[in-house]
Amino acid sequence: MAQGGEHIELKFRIYDGTDIAHSTYAPSTTVATLKQRLVAEWPQDKSVVPKSVSDIKLIHAGKVLENGKTLAESRVHFGDLPGGVSTMHVVVQPPVPKKKTDKNQEKNHKQNSCSCAIL
Repeated sequence: MAQGGEHIELKFRIYDGTDIAHSTYAPSTTVATLKQRLVAEWPQDKSVVPKSVSDIKLIHAGKVLENGKTLAESRVHFGDLPGGVSTMHVVVQPPVPKKKTDKNQEKNHKQNSCSCAIL
């Protein structure tokens, strides 16, 4: 685990194999901070571009990292790797399209709905 002045060198691999935001980070860096940097540095020529931090998931060692945790709390290993660079995978969630609701469909759905009670 990390100690006082240690830093970890990270790079982030996006869906097409491109690495971005290659730098060293302190153990106290939060996952949310990393995501903010990724959104800011995301290559704009890509077909998938996250609009906000909530569109991104970071995966390290098979686990999805939580926004409120630091790298140390997320158990990202510091200084244990040969070559010293750790790769995190970045997954961009596609936006969920909003459903268009037709008032007639909504009205028909309410009229045709039923309920059951098992006694």
